[in-house]
Amino acid sequence: MSHVITVGGRRIHATKVVCVARNYADHAKEMNTPVPTEPIFFLKPTTALLPGGGSILLPPESHRVEVETELAVILEQGGKDIPPEHAMGLVAGYAVFFDITARDLQSQARQEGAPWTASKGFDTFAPISTGVAASRVHDPHTLPIRLRVNGVLRQDSNTSQMVFRVPQLLAAASRIMSLERGDILATGTPSGVWPIVGGDVLEAEIPGVGSLKCTAVARNR
Repeated sequence: MSHVITVGGRRIHATKVVCVARNYADHAKEMNTPVPTEPIFFLKPTTALLPGGGSILLPPESHRVEVETELAVILEQGGKDIPPEHAMGLVAGYAVFFDITARDLQSQARQEGAPWTASKGFDTFAPISTGVAASRVHDPHTLPIRLRVNGVLRQDSNTSQMVFRVPQLLAAASRIMSLERGDILATGTPSGVWPIVGGDVLEAEIPGVGSLKCTAVARNR
């Protein structure tokens, strides 16, 4: 697995993948969960990264895998207890990101009161596009974000709908864990998460940032 991502023509070694849960109100609603009053974070292993897209391997342990399209923030610098007003100066660039989730495994873990790392952490469950330099994006909070599955539009929203914006997210995350160069912050998904099966073609775009294309591949036990 490659842990190196490209941002604005430069190669950066990815250090950790910090994801944000329920950062769009319409997604919280479709999941029958409350809109959070503080950012909620979880981690994906760097071994889940799939730079540039490619084949998403569907694990035989799961019978319902879903795709979520997100704006990813890639850090040039890190820090601890970062003030929100300084956070944007740490950003190297942005990319299109798929948070792939084994939803049935996640639901089972929640019912059992167990961690749901496995549902998010399979290899290839974090595809990410080539990144664009931060200087090329005037405002990451005004970007259309769309997903097509087999050519059919499934997600169509705008990053303006985020509950918590990038500076708030970076500040909040840095109060929990030290952030580092190469960290990837996946900022959450709008409504329209979609189940995928072997053979499905996933195409996402965030104009001004990039596009990401993957194919789902079923794996046998």
